[in-house]
Amino acid sequence: MQSASPFRTPAQKEAERAAKRDAVLRAAVRMFNERGFHATSLDDVAASLGISKRTIYHYLANKDQVLLECITIGLHQLLEAAAEARREPGDGRHRLTRFLRRYAEVNMEDFGRCVIRTGVEALSPESLPRYRQLKREIDDALRTMIQEAIDDGSIAPVDVKLAAFTLAGALNWPARWHDPDGQLPVETIAVTMVDILTGGLDPRP
Repeated sequence: MQSASPFRTPAQKEAERAAKRDAVLRAAVRMFNERGFHATSLDDVAASLGISKRTIYHYLANKDQVLLECITIGLHQLLEAAAEARREPGDGRHRLTRFLRRYAEVNMEDFGRCVIRTGVEALSPESLPRYRQLKREIDDALRTMIQEAIDDGSIAPVDVKLAAFTLAGALNWPARWHDPDGQLPVETIAVTMVDILTGGLDPRP
């Protein structure tokens, strides 16, 4: 019988590295959200994890990259929500509503909150193209779902661009006012907000 090797396999090493990188990002995003990007140093992040700043550099090059990765995670969560909503059965309004509810939830979670609270102005010029591309994909997904709901008659004909700005603008704000320790669950807040907002999309007789 072959004894178990005391050495980690390449897959185990990669999994460990990914877990440590994720821990750095999660510690950083919470500090960015609480203190602000400029008021947070990598020394602060390292201290919260009980490691040295040099250790962080094994996983991420600098604070700008940490911020970009945090924002990218939040934006990818929104893109995944859009993709999941598009696979839903039912009419266009149903798919739009599912996306909007998840959109609101993401913005009340760590990485989505960072997208809104930190803002584009904190990103380095090198990071802007990646941010803008992901943001454009999310905007396009929202507008497409609004248009599809108009086309199948499940919502009223509206200005698609203006409707997208209105819905996204309203659902971005919980990132700033939502209290994670508050009484209402994130899901309840999301459902209530989306119900209020989509009432204005009801088809007219």
